[in-house]
Amino acid sequence: MTNDYKLEFRPYQRRFLRSLTTNHGKWDIREGIILRLTDESGKVGWGEIAPISWFGSETLEQALDFCRQLPVQITDEIIFSIPDELPACQFGFESAQGWGSGGDNFITPNSSLLLYSALLASGEAALNQWETLWQQGYRTFKWKIGVDAIAHELKIFESLIHTLPASTKLRLDANGGLSYEEANLWLWTCDNLKANGELPLEIEFIEQPLAVEQFQQMLELSLSYETAIALDESVATLRQLAACYQQGWRGIFVIKPGIVGSPSRLRKFCHQHQIDTVFSSVFETAIARLAALQLAAELSRNNRAIGFGINHFFEQEETWLQSLWKDL
Repeated sequence: MTNDYKLEFRPYQRRFLRSLTTNHGKWDIREGIILRLTDESGKVGWGEIAPISWFGSETLEQALDFCRQLPVQITDEIIFSIPDELPACQFGFESAQGWGSGGDNFITPNSSLLLYSALLASGEAALNQWETLWQQGYRTFKWKIGVDAIAHELKIFESLIHTLPASTKLRLDANGGLSYEEANLWLWTCDNLKANGELPLEIEFIEQPLAVEQFQQMLELSLSYETAIALDESVATLRQLAACYQQGWRGIFVIKPGIVGSPSRLRKFCHQHQIDTVFSSVFETAIARLAALQLAAELSRNNRAIGFGINHFFEQEETWLQSLWKDL
């Protein structure tokens, strides 16, 4: 039996408290689309389209164009036939269609057991920031590298590893911004510190050291060093994820549910291949976060912290959803 839904959607903008700096540049405003699907019985489902085009998803404009050309009444068939070129739309519509399926509060019971990783500011700011996050309960931190000159970053890294408590796990995220030589230097440095017993904490992995098109070099590096490598930009969408798996990647896959594509197909892939995953945020609102955390709770293995410790990047607006719906 197929369901009919009344579709409504609203674009939104949220300003970061401070610019987010990565190898891709500065990011000041998070834009996306909130979806509301109402079925024939009056039950409402919420979804969110939160694209990051420079990461491999569609653009916000493409997503808006897609929503605008849909009829007011849509069906399950329409939702499950959204093309792969619109992965953030696939996620948003499927989440809205399945909203509430995880029980009354929509979060599966074991999501409360998920460990969270907190994103530190890039550069020296991280040295003063971790303590507040530690007091909030975070024990895994992610720090952006490949943003500044490598000699400078290695100096800050040296300070950071001796400042953070010994029980910390640290992830280094290059966003594809290192050269092959720099990636070798970072991996060698981490291996060396560990081998010499100078590493008080655990470097969990280096995330996406090289650009997406340098997959073979990352595969080679992953076999050459003790320090683990995680793929992120290389596996932004389900299509890319499957391609990297087929080409032999058995390391860590960082999955951003908000832009990966269809949740039902993601579930199937993860169950089938039992891949080592880290689920991560795309700076979405609470709506997409609920849907993403439900997937993370169901599909995470190896007890890895999930990358959703990003609330400190936004103003906490308790009523933004109500006002978004009233204002328009």
